Parts: sequence; C-alpha cells; structure tokens
Amino acid sequence: MGNIVRVNMSNGSVKSEELPEKWTYFGGRALTSAIIGEEVPPLAHALGEENKFVIAPGALSGSTAPISGRLSVGCKSPLTGGIKESNAGGQLAQIMARLGISAVVIEGKPEKDKLFTLILKKDDFRLEPADPFKNMNNYELVENLKKEHGEKNTAFMTIGSAGERLLTGASVAVTDPEMRPTRHAGRGGVGAVLGSKGIKAVVCNDANTDMRKPADKEAFTTACRKFAKALSEHPVTSEGLPTYGTNILSNIINEAGGFPTRNFTTGQFEGTKNISGEKQTDLMKERGGIISHGCHRGCVIKCSGIYNDKEGKYLSKRAEYETVWAFGPNCGIDDLDDITRLDRECDDIGLDTIEMGAAIAVAMDAGICSFGDSKGALKLLEEVKNGTPLGRIIGSGALITGQVFGVEKVPVVKGQALPAYDPRSIKGIGVTYATSPMGADHTAGYSVATNVLNIGGKADPLSKEGQVEVSRNLQIATAALDSTGLCLFVAFAALDKPECFAAIYEMLNGFYGINMTADDVVAMGKEVLKTERDFNNRAGFTKQKDRLPGFFNKVPIAPHNTVFDVPDEELDQVFNF
Repeated sequence: MGNIVRVNMSNGSVKSEELPEKWTYFGGRALTSAIIGEEVPPLAHALGEENKFVIAPGALSGSTAPISGRLSVGCKSPLTGGIKESNAGGQLAQIMARLGISAVVIEGKPEKDKLFTLILKKDDFRLEPADPFKNMNNYELVENLKKEHGEKNTAFMTIGSAGERLLTGASVAVTDPEMRPTRHAGRGGVGAVLGSKGIKAVVCNDANTDMRKPADKEAFTTACRKFAKALSEHPVTSEGLPTYGTNILSNIINEAGGFPTRNFTTGQFEGTKNISGEKQTDLMKERGGIISHGCHRGCVIKCSGIYNDKEGKYLSKRAEYETVWAFGPNCGIDDLDDITRLDRECDDIGLDTIEMGAAIAVAMDAGICSFGDSKGALKLLEEVKNGTPLGRIIGSGALITGQVFGVEKVPVVKGQALPAYDPRSIKGIGVTYATSPMGADHTAGYSVATNVLNIGGKADPLSKEGQVEVSRNLQIATAALDSTGLCLFVAFAALDKPECFAAIYEMLNGFYGINMTADDVVAMGKEVLKTERDFNNRAGFTKQKDRLPGFFNKVPIAPHNTVFDVPDEELDQVFNF
C-alpha cells in the first residue's frame, strides 16, 4: 500500500521506508500484529523502550470502498501483558492511507516528561514539542490543535491525562467528522503505551493528495456496489443499527438473560426500558440530536449519533451498547443522561468505557459507593482525572481495583474486563472471552450473532455444544476483517448473505489486482491469530490463561440458573488449525 513511517522517540528522528514486500497486502490488524510479533521482544516491559506503538489503516482505507475507515493500533498491552490490537473509527485511517502510509511505528522513549506532537502531512513527517498540552484532556486538546493546525483535511489522534499518567485503562482518541474526540481505540491500555512514548497528539492532514486508485477500476467499482447493496438489504445494517445504534441490543440481551447486572450478579436489569436503544433514540429526537451518523466519512451503516442534553446542547456521541451496559446495568444506573455524561468524561480523560464501568462496578461491590449511585460513579472518574491515589487505582482497571479492595468477583480474562454479555447465558461469547489472544473481547469473535441473533446460523446459547466451533470460525473471520479497514458490523450481512462475503475479497482483488478466494480470507485470519498466539506464548502465556474466572463455572446466574460449562479440554482446541 505504501510506506512505513518510523518515529524514534529516543533521538527524535522520523523516517519513511518502503513497506516490506511480504506485507504488501497487509493492513490494519494483520500489519500491527505482524510488526509487533516480529519487532517487540515478548518479555519487554509494556511501558518501556523496547515496546512499540503501531498505527495502521486498513487495506482498503483511503479508497472509495464503503465503510472502510477503521484504524488499528497495536502494541504489547500493559493491561494483559500480551499482544494487543485495538480498533477505532474516526477520520484518521482514511487520511493516513491517502498519504501513502501503511503504518506508523513509534519506538524508543524520550527524556522523562517530554511531550511531542507527531505531524503527518504530504512530504512532511516530523515531531514538534507539545509541552504546553501537558495534562490536558481530549476536548480541550482538540480545540487547541484545531486553532494551530486547522480542520480542513485534518484528523487528530490524542491521549488525555489518563494516557499521560500511564494508566492501564487509558484509551487513544480519534476525531470524528465534526472534529470531536469521540472515537476510541479503547481496550488494553493502548493510551498508556502512546503516553510512554511521549506522544500527546498525532496530526494528520491529506491536503494535495488523491483518493487511492484501484488496480482494476471496473472490478473494484462493481464489487463496491455489490457490497453496498448487500448492506442496504440486510435488516440489521439497513434498519436496526441506523435507527437505534448498537444499543438496540439492550432489550434483546436482557430478554436473553445475558445482560450482566451489578457486577455480574444477575442476567437481567429491571431498568432496561429506561436505557434501551429505543428510549435513547426517542430522547435524541426530542432534543434535536442526530440519530443516524457515521463515525467516519464513507460509512453507510451510520450506527452512531449525536446526543444532546435536556437543554438541546451537545453532550456526547450516542453512547454505544457496551458503554450503556458498563455504566448502566453493570453499575445499577438506569438514567441515559447520567450514562452519557460518564461516557463523555471517559472520552475526555481518555479511558476505555468497558474497563472503567467494570472497575467502578467492582468498587461498588467493595462499598466504595453504592450500586445505582451515578454521582458516586462520576466522582470516581473525577478522581481519575485529578490523578489522586484512588483515581489511579480505578484508572488502572477492574483487576487492580479488585485486588486493592479485596473483591473476589472480578470479571476479567488476561487482566482485561469482560464486556456486556454474561458467558453463563451466552456460552459462545464465553469461549471467545476465554481464548482470544486479546483478553476478554466481544469483538474478537462475536458469537452473540449466532447464539442470540441467529445470524450466520443458530447455536443454543445455553448449551455448551458447538460453541468452540462457532467461536473459532468467528475469531478467524474477524482477524481477517480487522485487516481490511471495514467496520466489524458488515459481518452481520456477510454472515447471512454469501454475495456480501464474496464482495469483500472481490473489492480487495479489484483494488490490488490479485486473485484472493474465500479460502485465502480464512488463511489470512488464521495467520493473524497464529502470529498473536505465538507472541503470547513467548510472553509466557499458558493454556491456563485461556480460562474465565472461576465464579462463572461455579455460581449460577438468573434467570436461567446456568453456569459456564464448556470443558477446559474443548477450550484448548479453539486454535487447533
């Protein structure tokens, strides 16, 4: 696709080099994991000089392919101790790709307390001092960057104060089309790694560049139209997500009994109707918000939105399902305004909402504040913002919070908090949580599609039968999809409509002038997973790391009164390819 830009923070050099031929068709997760797997010592300290922070647009980013603006960042995770790829929307991937950049590799470490802005423009790659931005949070930081660099043709990647403090719950923010820091690579503490490199912001501008050109324009255009048509015909991608956002899932997962409530105590939340996607859309309409909005230009699903407060003023983006759950049912809070304020604070400070919702729920379990206390939850985020000792504990995530306060029930795998589906009621996602190289991660293999939504087949969510195969196949497919720059949500149509899946590799074929088949897509996904598993194995991970916390196997959850009972021997077969 282009070049690798290497940024050496130890000596301040920024150099461009050709992408190695072996990675010619790599993008996104395939490229971040390949670089981390080859160049980072697995036993390196995640916040040390030997770790690297990689930014890679997808293989189709910067082109006219629909919904192709997803971005991957990669590193060794300070939260899990293993390899990490975290994915974000926003404008940066499209702009970076049009600059001819396949990846940015940030390596080394600057002098202590030194901060820099990385400038990426046509024929102009350099570092600038960013000391005036010290401890600035994302919204204020972006306003300052806009004054300095303008908005036209521009996108920013930033960290808030959490990333500067090297907190393992820290995220990396990417600006949306309105230049707001609302799109986050949230998981795994990636913001702490960028902070350890002394990078406060990345400024990317594609003025005087062109859209990336396909090798076979006719074939590429035909495939793009086929792909867009399939998305427009599937009820999830054409109706459900654009109308209700990802929070359409709240009522569905609550009905399925898999909606973790009050730190995974029960599987249904009595206040679901107050925080559902349907309620959220009604509020947004009443207040003059936008119910269907793309997180980047070229998005055809538009599951995001603009959420206004009671006075009709912008508060934040539409809170996504995971965030609504994390601060809602998981913390016993049933007010959308309160949940959205908590989301806004996380975006500003630069924190993963899943990790923070889990940490606060664990703190509530410890009696630091009470379940349902939204003011107490907001105060805990203020502690994080202010860098107090309590704030540093919460900002380090659920595992550390549980250890400090002596909580036994801490829902993490490989140190990373579980997302919004209880694995006792939706057992396929439990297999993904347990075995993904990334730690507990619903996006790594979204078995909910098959277990609950009956998309791509059907598997009884309460049965252990067939769940390993479901998770394995979805983890393989997701690893490949994350490498294209396409949004994960296209998988709903791709799983149900063979022509949609075919259009994905046909777009790649038309763009690069290659002859990829369905089998090649599978092979790509397997190769990415093998690279990631190999890194984790060399980092000291054993099969015992591929397990859920013991309470999921022992403590039944209502309403089904089930436990997670997929045998360990079967979990060990997920990656038997």
